[in-house]
Amino acid sequence: MPTHSLPRIYGITDSGLLPTTHQLVTAVETALLAGVTWIQYRAKHLDPDTKLKQAERLIALCQSLNGVLIVNDDVHLAQRIGAHGVHLGQSDMPVVQARAILGPEALIGVTCHSDLALARKAADEGASYLAFGRFFRSSTKPDAPVAPLSVLKKAKTQFQLPIVAIGGIDAANALEVYRAGADSLACCNSLFDGNNVKSRAEMLFRSLSHHE
Repeated sequence: MPTHSLPRIYGITDSGLLPTTHQLVTAVETALLAGVTWIQYRAKHLDPDTKLKQAERLIALCQSLNGVLIVNDDVHLAQRIGAHGVHLGQSDMPVVQARAILGPEALIGVTCHSDLALARKAADEGASYLAFGRFFRSSTKPDAPVAPLSVLKKAKTQFQLPIVAIGGIDAANALEVYRAGADSLACCNSLFDGNNVKSRAEMLFRSLSHHE
């Protein structure tokens, strides 16, 4: 992977949980200071100007606190603000095209659901990491198909890329997912739902401290 290795906890913002720019920036700053070094900016329903404004604030924050900023879906926004990379869904721009725009050092993650064939395609096209899920009930993506934890171990044996697990992961199930083969746990509600981001981050890290 270029430049940065994935952390155990990977924070994903949500414009429903953090509706104002102030709330977003405050929460992300708290998460970064608590050790969540990767942040994915996910704002599905905001207008382009607001997204640009927020993303510019977040990249400045990440640069000042040695964090990594990944933009969800929007390759051109990632390019415009100088983000570290982009996370792509299956209906987004192809990896090859995103890589051509963002360059060889960009971090490009791809949602693979529970499909190892999609993961193979993403890996062959030059993805930086592969994301699988959802594994549990998720209020962010309630209609996403459920993935079995066994896909993580299968992915670990088939791919040399880092594996990210996403979907309903919290302090109660994080260790189970990590032990199943995930390199990194993407957390949205369990990190950003409420004003206690610091304690939520600490709980997530503590839940993984028993991993041997």
